[in-house]
Formats: sequence, structure tokens, C-alpha cells
Amino acid sequence: MLGQNRPISRVIEARRPHRRIVKALALDAKFQDEARFLKSWFDKPLMTGAVYPSGKALARMMARYVDPSVPGPVVELGPGTGPVTEALIARGIAEERLVLIEFNPDFCKLLKKRFPKARVIEGDAYGIGATLHDLKEPACAVVSSLPLFTRPEQQRLRLLREAFALSCENAPFIQFTYATVSPMPLKTHDFSADKSPRVWLNLPPARVWVYRDRAVSYAQAAE
Repeated sequence: MLGQNRPISRVIEARRPHRRIVKALALDAKFQDEARFLKSWFDKPLMTGAVYPSGKALARMMARYVDPSVPGPVVELGPGTGPVTEALIARGIAEERLVLIEFNPDFCKLLKKRFPKARVIEGDAYGIGATLHDLKEPACAVVSSLPLFTRPEQQRLRLLREAFALSCENAPFIQFTYATVSPMPLKTHDFSADKSPRVWLNLPPARVWVYRDRAVSYAQAAE
């Protein structure tokens, strides 16, 4: 029994200094969002993915690919504490157009307080088709901060195709990553993929990938 308990005790000991860091950050108003992310990451690292919220430069890069003149809701997956949401509003997206899907209940409460006119849904972003079954009009963009590399390829592709099914023609699926390769496998040919320059001012540096559905253009070409 003593041998079996040792790994558990080591895990507990390893988490103690991290929790002290979280508490220290939470005492400073400037770092409260960082503290929230760290706590979420320590509790569920595969669900949160990032240790820190997206920086302003990365958030602006993601928002740049959303055209405010195109009608329809903007769906954000995994908004966390809202840095990309703020960038979307600064880009010219009315808060009323935002649909925010977040699994963390604490983040949901914070998002409702910060963006009272947006629709905040506590739910599964990976099951976007079911989560947004009542979406009244096609989305003009889907903006994702989900940790896609923690999920199998088929699940990532299913998410992308469900997002396309809920979106208007040529709507972008916008995803950031710290990796040097595309979060969506590029061996399939039913969507296009473009990437931004690397955002070096983010911690850690990141890149934005933009995917668009090719199914419509294929169908038109066949007519």
C-alpha cells in the first residue's frame, strides 16, 4: 500500500508550488486572467491547452480574418477569458453577433459579465453541430482557440466539417496554434488552408491558420 501511495503523494507535492504561483498571480489585478488560465490548465491540461490567454497581437491577427461587413453570427470556440472576443469587437463585430462556446463554467460566468450582449453557451465546442442546433442564421466565421492537437485527426476534421455546415459560403474557420504545422491534417482536399506570419510577440510565438470549405465550389464546377 505504501508503494502504491507514493506516486499520488508525488503528484500532490508537484502541484503545490504551482498552486502557490496561481494564488500569487491572482493577488495582482493585472494578472488575474493569467491566474485563471493557469488554474484551469493545472486542473484539466488537455481541455485548456494553453497556459496563458492569447496575447493582444495574436488576438488581433485572428480577428483580422473576420470581415465585419458579412452578415451573420461570429462563433468563437474556447474563448477562455475573452482576449480574442475583445479583438473581434475592436475589429467591428457587434457584441450581439457573438456566440461564445466555452466548457469551463468559471470562464462562462466571467464572459457573461464582460460581454453581457453576447450569447455565452456552456457546452462542448467539439460537438458544435449539436451545441448550435438552434442557430438561426449561418455563421460568417468560426474562430477557434481549442487545443486541437490533443484530439485525434478524425475528431478535428469532424469539427471543421460541422463548422462549415453551420456557416455561410466561403466563411473562414480560424484557428491558432503554437506548432509549426497545420492543426488540421492537409492530406484531405475538401478545404483550403492559408496561414499567417508567425506572431512573435505572443508568448509562446504562434501562427493563425484559416480554412475554407471547397465543397461549394466543387458542386458549382460540376453543374
